[in-house]
Amino acid sequence: MLFSILSTLTDAITTAIGNYGLYAVFLLMLIDAVLPAASEVVMVYGGAIASGAIAGTSVNLFGYTFEPGLQAYLAIAIAGTVGYLIGAVFGWEIGRRGGRPYLEKHGRWLHLDHEKLERAEAWFLRWDDWAVFLGRLTPVIRSFVSVPAGMFEAPFKRYTVLTLLGSAIWSFVFAGIGWAAGANWESFHHAFRYADIAVGVIIVGAVAWLGWRFKQKRAAAGAD
Repeated sequence: MLFSILSTLTDAITTAIGNYGLYAVFLLMLIDAVLPAASEVVMVYGGAIASGAIAGTSVNLFGYTFEPGLQAYLAIAIAGTVGYLIGAVFGWEIGRRGGRPYLEKHGRWLHLDHEKLERAEAWFLRWDDWAVFLGRLTPVIRSFVSVPAGMFEAPFKRYTVLTLLGSAIWSFVFAGIGWAAGANWESFHHAFRYADIAVGVIIVGAVAWLGWRFKQKRAAAGAD
């Protein structure tokens, strides 16, 4: 069931990128900064298109066609980086304006329930500024950093710089993998899918443990 859903999602994403190129990469990465949109698939497939290995596709912007190779690769990677950054700023603003009470009441629309907000709080308390940077490089977690960062009032300038660095690393690395893999990009995607799920399970467990430890410390402080 899980792999069937993932396969359907991958097909939809690759079709969108094949049809709309840079525009789809930009928009999907913008969404991924707030809601999971399979950003590794977006960037790997975008990189494969940039290599010129996917028949019937090209990298275009406002009527200009980028040459397959380095030029197209840079265009895809930059589109992913900028799209994600804009989405992350938007998410930060949602968190800052809404605050915790609003998000606990309406956060389900952003897949942020009370439990996830507790985990996010533990994550930020544990890692401070590094929570943003590490979060941008971590599968699953990376889509649930933006809104809590605004809610916990992460300094905007540092947040923006760390997000830019993290999203650039993610976008350029995964686009580079797709570029190198070319028409064989899907073999990497299948291998990464297992790693993605495993890492996600490990991280969710670790964050849940941090949340439990935070509650224990807070309870102990209240008892004192």
